[in-house]
Amino acid sequence: MAVEVVMKSEATQSGEVALSQPEEPKAVAEETVKVIEEDTQKKEDVVKEKEGVKNVDNGDASTPPAILKNASFKEESNFLSDLKEFEKKALVELRAKVEEAILANKLLLKEEEKEADAKVGEKEADKPKEETAENATSIEGGENKDEKPVEGGENKDEKPVEGGEKKDEKPVEEGEKKEENTVEVGGKKHENTAEVGENKEESTIEVGEKIDEKSVEEVEKRAENPSEAEAMEEEKPADVTEEKDKKSDACVLEKAPAGEQEAKAHPVAEEEAAESSENAATEKIENPGAGTEEKAAEAGETKEKIEQAVEVDKDISVWGVPLLPSKGDESTDVVLLKFLLAREFKVNEAFEMLRNTLLWRKAFNINSILNEEFDSNLNSVAYMNGVDHDGHPVCYNVYGAFEDEEFYRKTFGTEEMREQFLRWRFQVMEKGIEKLNFKRGGVSSLLQITDLKSTPGPSKKELRLATKKAVALLQDNYPEFVARNIFINVPFWYYAFNAIISPFLTQRTKSKFVFARPSKVTETLLRYIPADEIPTQYGGLKRENDTEFSAGNGEVVEVTVKGGSTVTIEIPLPEAGCTIVWDLIVLGWEVNYKEEFIPTDEGSYTTVIQKSKKMGAQDEAVRNSFRNNESGKIVLTVENINAFRKKKLLYRYKVKPA
Repeated sequence: MAVEVVMKSEATQSGEVALSQPEEPKAVAEETVKVIEEDTQKKEDVVKEKEGVKNVDNGDASTPPAILKNASFKEESNFLSDLKEFEKKALVELRAKVEEAILANKLLLKEEEKEADAKVGEKEADKPKEETAENATSIEGGENKDEKPVEGGENKDEKPVEGGEKKDEKPVEEGEKKEENTVEVGGKKHENTAEVGENKEESTIEVGEKIDEKSVEEVEKRAENPSEAEAMEEEKPADVTEEKDKKSDACVLEKAPAGEQEAKAHPVAEEEAAESSENAATEKIENPGAGTEEKAAEAGETKEKIEQAVEVDKDISVWGVPLLPSKGDESTDVVLLKFLLAREFKVNEAFEMLRNTLLWRKAFNINSILNEEFDSNLNSVAYMNGVDHDGHPVCYNVYGAFEDEEFYRKTFGTEEMREQFLRWRFQVMEKGIEKLNFKRGGVSSLLQITDLKSTPGPSKKELRLATKKAVALLQDNYPEFVARNIFINVPFWYYAFNAIISPFLTQRTKSKFVFARPSKVTETLLRYIPADEIPTQYGGLKRENDTEFSAGNGEVVEVTVKGGSTVTIEIPLPEAGCTIVWDLIVLGWEVNYKEEFIPTDEGSYTTVIQKSKKMGAQDEAVRNSFRNNESGKIVLTVENINAFRKKKLLYRYKVKPA
């Protein structure tokens, strides 16, 4: 009888791939092409190795089907050549963001610190603008102070220029007006000047008129009597000067605000203030950037001191993988892809998820969690055992252990105990991650199996809340680390519970869920896991601390037993003194089973190893052994007592020579 054996493949080939710098687009493009070619070759090698199947011919013409894995069980490839264009672009962008954040020491900043840092940066950026504006204002103020008398002059100069155009058009009229203005007395002259555009205050004009009137009178007196005029000038020169000064001061006081009027009341203080402001204005005019340069230099020194005090940590890593892309580790891309996949290749969201994961690991001290010790009873609740068809390590979660009330109270009795339960669960996850390979083509995720047999129901509030919290934290901080999540021995109430927690899960996470009723447990697991990697309590052939069979030792053969038919399996023993060991299981059993040794010599007696007996659905795999004293064969007989339902039989054996 010909049978087909499925061998577990070692699909963990890896190659060295040099990562390109995000700052060099051309280099990235060239490196991407190179990596795609290498990835394609590695992928072909992996596929060929996985498709390798060994056939064993036991004399029957028919070839039974191999133990097939589920066709829909396909994890996203981490080969760069398999990524779509927008996915490759997103990966390059994320690498650039991570590189920039690490070199700027901002990857591990909390949101509050990040916002505060941004505000400080904005203030520093605004400082030069403010200083420049202040300098400009001071310079303008200085010019206004010093050049107030000139403004009028400027206006006088500008108006003739503007009027110059009119001069060309009407030179005679302008000339006539000018002559009239010159001949007329000061009052009329000031009025005309105001009309042209000098816009002097009325108070100034009035004072000017009075001064000009007196000047005219004096001129007339001098003309009539020159000797008296000279005597008057010699007697009262100081009085006239004082009078003029008082009038000019009164004019200025009328125009100035209250604060300036006070300053005018103190001539000495006024002179000192004017002198100091004039010096400051002159200094700013001569060197307007001096203050800005000094402050910029001080700010630069402070920044340099801060940078020296806070060294850039280029060795930031997670799960043993360096995150700085420029280090050239190909595992960096594999880890970054996990965050991109979890956020549907939205670069900013993936970056925030990575940053939050690093902050969470730092806050909860996850890097040292493997060294912590927890209640040894929890070892039976979750543990790593075996691998699936694709080499994913398998993690079993058996919550039926909490059916024990004392153990339940000991685990969930207080808030502190519940926190310890969460830390223990994270430790289990970290132990599983230690078995992963983050190289391209390597296995970088786990297969989760959750056994709900005898699990406490929804009435156990503490377990429900702890589970909900654990699921949320695992989803947020371990992206794409679960290739498939299989729930077995699912009771009816769990479907209602799943409907409650479902809104808290992403669509991608929910798409990985598989549910199996008690009668379909082994059949479901076999679609994902080889029979020799499934524990015997779940219908497989794997035994704890097995000394007879190990990985790759003893190939599993699958045989279909049709309804109402009988199948015999014959294992030859050509030499005497050999010891044979075998395992056999029928899915769902409900068959009659017996074991015999038939000697080659027809004159010898047949030895009955196991009498025919009915095997029920709850029976585990059979293991037996036999040592022959003469050549012959082992015959295993399976009779399907169900006439309408075919059965699947799995077996393996090993012969130890004498």
